[in-house]
Amino acid sequence: MQPHVLVVEDEDALAELLQYNLKKEGFRVTVAADGEEAMILVDERQPDIILLDWMLPKVSGIEVCRRLRGRQETRNIPIIMLTARGEEADRIRGLDTGADDYIIKPFLMNELFARVRAILRRIRPGLADDKVVVGEISIDRVAHRVSRAGRDIHLGPTEFRLLDYFMQHPGRVFSREQLLDAVWGSDVYVEARTVDVHVGRLRKALNNGHETDPIRTVRSAGYALNAE
Repeated sequence: MQPHVLVVEDEDALAELLQYNLKKEGFRVTVAADGEEAMILVDERQPDIILLDWMLPKVSGIEVCRRLRGRQETRNIPIIMLTARGEEADRIRGLDTGADDYIIKPFLMNELFARVRAILRRIRPGLADDKVVVGEISIDRVAHRVSRAGRDIHLGPTEFRLLDYFMQHPGRVFSREQLLDAVWGSDVYVEARTVDVHVGRLRKALNNGHETDPIRTVRSAGYALNAE
């Protein structure tokens, strides 16, 4: 599954350049032009990493970073600050506010991509690796293979994407709407109950011959993949 990058940049030319090059590198990209829009987009669908400009209209990048770090549901989203402010005091302030990295404009695209990948490998290895293991379950994105306790599991494409997303965030509860947006996409209309059908199919495939169901149903909240 493509890592989702939120670019928060008010300079249209730079925002378009980042979007174009990130897509070429295999990322899924959303763009916000100011701090308020960024907060709304994060609430609608959490990105895997944020590229955040310091000087933004309405709400500054520093304030966006502070607010995200102050909320339980967003405090672990990786953030790279992009700014023309190169003084040491500014870099320290950005990092102290909660940024994971700090890049001074102008910058080389290849350097930015290398830093994005390095942070994803460190903080969210499930997005950077071709093979991911959670408990007894293993997924190989290149070979498109899944196994549990050494037993091969055959999944349809939707169930594969659904399991892949769960394995990126073990233990986290997702609502039907969040799963629809992440797995099917926000531009496709699918009824929320469709998620139940595909979760049922995924469960049936994973649980064949096993007593423990790795997918947990949380009443009135959604579904989660148990971390162990």
